[in-house]
Amino acid sequence: MISTQDSQNANIPYQLAMPQNALPEIVIPSAIPEDDTLWVKQAENVYFRPLCLNASQGYWMNLLKVTKSGVLSRHRHPNAVHGFVLKGRWHYLEHDWEAKEGSYVYEPPGETHTLVVPDDVEEMITFFQVNGIMSYVDPWGKLLGYEDVFTKIDLCRKHFINIGLGENYVDQFIR
Repeated sequence: MISTQDSQNANIPYQLAMPQNALPEIVIPSAIPEDDTLWVKQAENVYFRPLCLNASQGYWMNLLKVTKSGVLSRHRHPNAVHGFVLKGRWHYLEHDWEAKEGSYVYEPPGETHTLVVPDDVEEMITFFQVNGIMSYVDPWGKLLGYEDVFTKIDLCRKHFINIGLGENYVDQFIR
């Protein structure tokens, strides 16, 4: 609630300098780009759009796009993950719920699951915030690989070089 005194100055921008070491904000006007080349290929029919790659705190936020139905990956999170479905729907083999357009999903630390996009879904796009790493595992928990903010940055650099935007294009997303 704004007090009477504050409401008189409500339309005046903040007048002091920002903290000296504060990082700039990230604003992406078209987070779901019309230019499909901005999606970074992660695997066959799986792409991501970087939004924030936070190297100092070890998390990333991206849009995940899947363009064909099927099993995407089995993975484990040691930290919490947040997701919001923008298009299509998906579920985990290990649970009986389905995340559809407009669904919010919280994945607790320690969660291991296998993401599946149903056969009748042509395209799925979900916003994810991933904290820490994702460990790819087999059905019995054997480690097959991992992904973290640094592997994401490396994928982005290679991709943006390949499409002619240069290796520094990814820097706008790194904090």
